Amino acid sequence: MSTQLLGTSIIGFTRSTGTESSGQAVNPASGQKLDPVYVAPTLDEVDQAIALAGQAFPEYSTLPAAKRAEFLRKIADEIDAVVDDIAERGPLETGLPEPRMRGETARTTGQLRLFASLIEEGSWVDARIEFAQPDRQPLPKPDLRSMLRPLGPVAVFCASNFPLAFSVAGGDTAAALAAGCPVLVKAHSSHPGVAEIVGNCVLRAAQATGMPEGVFSLLYGSGREVGMALVKDPVVQAVGFTGSRSGGLALMEAAANRPQPIPVYAEMSSVNPVVLLPGAVEERGEALAEGLFGSLTLGAGQFCTNPGLIFLPDGCGDAFLAKLRELVETAPSAVMLNHGICQAFKEATADFADTPGVTTVAHAFTKQVEERAVPVVFTVNVRRFLEDAELHGEMFGPGTLIVRGSLEEIEATIPELEGQLTATVHGTDDELASSASLISALERRAGRLIINGFPTGVEVCHSMVHGGPFPATSDGRSTSVGTMAINRFCRPVSWQGFPQGLLPEELRDGNPLGISRMEDGKRV
Repeated sequence: MSTQLLGTSIIGFTRSTGTESSGQAVNPASGQKLDPVYVAPTLDEVDQAIALAGQAFPEYSTLPAAKRAEFLRKIADEIDAVVDDIAERGPLETGLPEPRMRGETARTTGQLRLFASLIEEGSWVDARIEFAQPDRQPLPKPDLRSMLRPLGPVAVFCASNFPLAFSVAGGDTAAALAAGCPVLVKAHSSHPGVAEIVGNCVLRAAQATGMPEGVFSLLYGSGREVGMALVKDPVVQAVGFTGSRSGGLALMEAAANRPQPIPVYAEMSSVNPVVLLPGAVEERGEALAEGLFGSLTLGAGQFCTNPGLIFLPDGCGDAFLAKLRELVETAPSAVMLNHGICQAFKEATADFADTPGVTTVAHAFTKQVEERAVPVVFTVNVRRFLEDAELHGEMFGPGTLIVRGSLEEIEATIPELEGQLTATVHGTDDELASSASLISALERRAGRLIINGFPTGVEVCHSMVHGGPFPATSDGRSTSVGTMAINRFCRPVSWQGFPQGLLPEELRDGNPLGISRMEDGKRV
């Protein structure tokens, strides 16, 4: 590997000099500890990183969009240049295969470039102009102009299950930097080496494109100390988080209890219900089983969109269940991301298996290995499911629960579910045409609806919504994937009666940037 790992935090344009160990990466397949030992920054260095971000904000937030776009593209170029290092280090830290690491790297650089194009095009600022009407009766109308402006420095917490796309230079970071917000990244302990490789890329890009020091810092160390210090500091104005429900709730509580509360955009928990309608099950039962099995086991079930809840109507599904059982029972075990995640999955599946009324449909016969998981499928009737809220919870791994009942019972159950990232319906054309009320119920519970597809696989594009009602996310009005994510790190500002020279270019007469705007209520 060509990249030398130093094991220290990035504080603006310098490196931390702290000496307290924050641990080493551990190969989840072998248990081997990986060099180097990572060192936590001192609390003074955390304060320094935050102060630098605050000092960088006035300059960075007012840079032309083209300059910020240059920075984002340079980050992407730097990451592309070290993809071989990522592909080498990533599997050692995560157990994820090399092709996954390369694919996730491409997704990460692709979304950086997508945000660069977005801010260059310019319409995302939602510029609105109401021209003055001094002769209006009974009162004159003032000149009013508005657009979105960046919030301020943002704290981003890296995810365990996506060491690139939801980590150092992932979606939260790309959206915040695109909006004009400096970013303070809290590295995840499961993949510190990959974090450092990518952090170095962001650092080099910032220096090469003339960004102010403090536009980016990368911090190792304890979430309780370093992470909470970020959330509680008055300089920080928003938080991006992907992880456990307990972690997200802790950050939300800390942010809400500040003298000045700030938004936390946390993606936390989703079982992604799939409703199978009888006609589809009878028509293509084996194909549905194959598709759901592939979706369930993708990434060892460690995607936030794996299907953890399947509704199957009574009186159908023999071929579907037989094929699913065959696939599960012959499935190999898979390395999970770390010991904690693997242990939590095994405990969750043991709890499901011991729950009265729950039956194990299929369990892989592969020998259990310490850090590896095997697929498991349970079933329960809809009435028992409604009685026990614990059955609504997430098994983060390759486990799913099939709920049986009549179509009427299944539809009546949807409003009782928690908020979800996705909801899927499989049906024939005729079934779907008569399922408006079912689809409407699912729309109220999820951020993305899927017809005759599978929830894993999140396209990075302008129209993607990767969010949903609580607890899928802390704020169902937002998305953590796609260009709409930029809106989380902005606020609307209005300028009244301003002379042209004091207005942002986006709002000046003549539209010097040539962006789409609303003028006197009409889009031009």
